[in-house]
Amino acid sequence: MGKLIVIEGTDSSGKETQTKKLYEKLFEKGVNVKKITFPNYESPACAPVKMYLAGEFGTTALSVNPYPASTMYAIDRYASYKKEWEKFYLEDGVVVTDRYTQSNMIHQASKITNKKEKEEYMKWLVDLEFNKMEIPKPDMVIFINMPFEFAQKLMKNRENKITGEMKKDIHEKDIEYMKKSYLNACEIAKKEGWIEISCVKDGKLRTIEEISEDIFNAIENEIFGG
Repeated sequence: MGKLIVIEGTDSSGKETQTKKLYEKLFEKGVNVKKITFPNYESPACAPVKMYLAGEFGTTALSVNPYPASTMYAIDRYASYKKEWEKFYLEDGVVVTDRYTQSNMIHQASKITNKKEKEEYMKWLVDLEFNKMEIPKPDMVIFINMPFEFAQKLMKNRENKITGEMKKDIHEKDIEYMKKSYLNACEIAKKEGWIEISCVKDGKLRTIEEISEDIFNAIENEIFGG
């Protein structure tokens, strides 16, 4: 059995960059490592996710029920696991992923305001993906904490991953929803015991290298045993 390391965070937190840097560092150290990302926009299984983000099921994120939205993302992960990395993982490979089930916890659970209903959703999601669909549970989740105000500034200059243009998806269009997702992520990170890496120190953004070093130090013991 391999290891699954998840890099999580809200939009514009640098997940893609940090996942790539972690992969490169592990590869340089001779680790049998594979890098994946979600949503897997190249996969046919991701078509419903793309429709959701384009606003085809509702023009705002909050107008789409979190349960079907979560199921769309879960199917994308299931297809990726079965087709692209199951064998590698089962043969002791280390998989580093930019987003995973935890993204549903961050973005979809933020739509639920009632505490009891949110807890029920979280239980349902864990059961759906890890028990019913039988995709692997993460060994570690690294939460890159990019404060909302800083993320908004960074997002202004970012291209949309689906269109390659400055057009925003239904998550990115809704600033209040993005803020709710960030606050929800901070709350869940503490509750679930994710390893939190701060992007800001003394009111200033830390460098990509500083954040990367913290992430590597956090997972070193898990991969190399100390």
